[in-house]
Amino acid sequence: MNRARNILISLRLANSLLLTQIRNSTRPPRSQVSRLSQLSSFLPNQSHNSHFTNTPHHKLFFSSSTPNSVVELVLANEWSTELETELHNSNLGWTHERVVYVLKKLDKNPQKASDFFNWVCEKNGFRPSSLVYSLMLRILVLKDMKMFWETIKKMKEQGFYIDEETFISILGRLNKENMNKDVVALKHFNDRMVEEYAMVSVVKKVVDVVLGMEWSDEVENRLGEIVVEFTDNFVLRVLKELRNHPSKACSFFHWIDQYPGYEHNSVTYNAAARVLGRNNSIIEFWDMIAKMKGTGHDLDLDSYIKISRQFQKSKMMEDAVKLYELMMDGPYKPSAQDCSYLLRSISVGDKPDLSLAFRVAKKYESTGHTLSKAAYDGIHRSLTSAGRFDEAEDMMNVMRNAGYEPDNITYSQLVFGLCKARRLEEASRVLDEMEANGCTPDIKTWTILIQGHCSAGEVDKALICFAKMIEKNCNADADLLDVLINGFLSQRKIQGAYNLLIQLANKARLKPWQATYKNLIEKLLEVRKLEEAMDLLRLMKKQKYPPYPDPFIPYVSKFGTVEDAAEFLKALSVKEYPSPSAYVHVFKSFFSEGRHSEAKDLLFKCPHHIRKHQEISKLFGSAKGSSGSA
Repeated sequence: MNRARNILISLRLANSLLLTQIRNSTRPPRSQVSRLSQLSSFLPNQSHNSHFTNTPHHKLFFSSSTPNSVVELVLANEWSTELETELHNSNLGWTHERVVYVLKKLDKNPQKASDFFNWVCEKNGFRPSSLVYSLMLRILVLKDMKMFWETIKKMKEQGFYIDEETFISILGRLNKENMNKDVVALKHFNDRMVEEYAMVSVVKKVVDVVLGMEWSDEVENRLGEIVVEFTDNFVLRVLKELRNHPSKACSFFHWIDQYPGYEHNSVTYNAAARVLGRNNSIIEFWDMIAKMKGTGHDLDLDSYIKISRQFQKSKMMEDAVKLYELMMDGPYKPSAQDCSYLLRSISVGDKPDLSLAFRVAKKYESTGHTLSKAAYDGIHRSLTSAGRFDEAEDMMNVMRNAGYEPDNITYSQLVFGLCKARRLEEASRVLDEMEANGCTPDIKTWTILIQGHCSAGEVDKALICFAKMIEKNCNADADLLDVLINGFLSQRKIQGAYNLLIQLANKARLKPWQATYKNLIEKLLEVRKLEEAMDLLRLMKKQKYPPYPDPFIPYVSKFGTVEDAAEFLKALSVKEYPSPSAYVHVFKSFFSEGRHSEAKDLLFKCPHHIRKHQEISKLFGSAKGSSGSA
């Protein structure tokens, strides 16, 4: 442990799974066909029938240009009259889905996204919806605030609103950057948009009728009596208000489809799909998608990403894969990152469904793409998580044949799977194998190995691994320290956890997480180790963390001495004395424990400005009166 003297914080985020780029080709090369054949050997011998095999498609595809070629053209050139002419000559009909697709592909370049958006709206007659406007706001926020506010003003002038999910997301990002003026202005604009929307009272009437009773002829008759011109914006507002009642949203959607003079389009179909894309309305969702495809509309890329993330979050992996396959068969294909993200989600859990992972990989390759390193890792992760280590080894060979050497990510997945299967010695040997193959284990790999030992109750062996890591000159970080501390605490080795943190924080200059401090302080106080807990409180203050008084106040007032209370108050603040409110909390806690004399003794030890503070004088006056009446 004393070799940890030179450990420095080195937080390295293994995010390459979502950043690896896919190599595109118009036709799978021979080597790719070979890899696809190798992948097929992992699949169970079964067929996967598409729900939409016989669904008619009434789509027009232009040979002169595609949405993706438009993206490439915009990215490769400065905006100009010549570029606009080229875009105009592409002869693409700018539907809702196509505009969303291009904007999503340009979301890392807000200026070009804005130029395209203005061109397609002002010179091509495209009518944006609140969904498209909300997408533009997410692209512009923090990156181009001038254009951000101009876009909001346009929305307000045209009677649109910011969808709730976008509003909350943008508000959170502005708050995180401490952009308080923008936060206030955004709330103001959003409230005004809602208030000034001319149909807001009619929307409320419609929603009240729909929610008032079970769907029936009477509901439809009442809706028919409400005089209103149904527009896309109106339908979106109603669906938004019914988002927590998906079955009723679906009924309303189908009812209005039969309303004279109104016809659903891509905008309303996508809005309905977002509402229905959840576990308790999954049947209605797929029916809606089938109806949508049958009428010649597509799920837009933004809606796909939101719905897919919701499926993955809800562990609806079969539906997530089915939706991915549907999108990959259409004109607005998800990105390589979406493929990797989905594979990663499939691999999470005790028993990942490997057939789903292979369906995703095969679908990606079947569209003429070469699997990325991240995609191979996604399949490998599923195999190791499921304990199928022989097949995982075969997959690593397939990766090598594809030109991807296993790296720390690949090996870390193997270590994780072996630890999960409690095959700890084999997991440890993987690190030796890595080095033999020229791949140096990083802090992430060591952390996974050490956490595996801690989870298995092998804390002593975890420390041996830690010592070996230090010998290899690999620097520890706050994540690893948290793993070790939790391992100690799981074995009730609280003093050992304290000694480890103190040693690494003081001698190795390591800054533990705030949560690590809090957890250990609580455990120390549980076993009456106030002095050690106070040491951690002082160390937190030294490392610029905010004070953590919550567990100390009830402990000191119940078990501590007056000197303990005074020392605690001194440790709370970087100044000479903490705020009067801190004293008030301590005094009240002493009173609640019936320790009035200790409270008075503590008061005498307080500085003059505290003793004379109005609230504290009032507190002791009321305590005196209560004591006298008793």
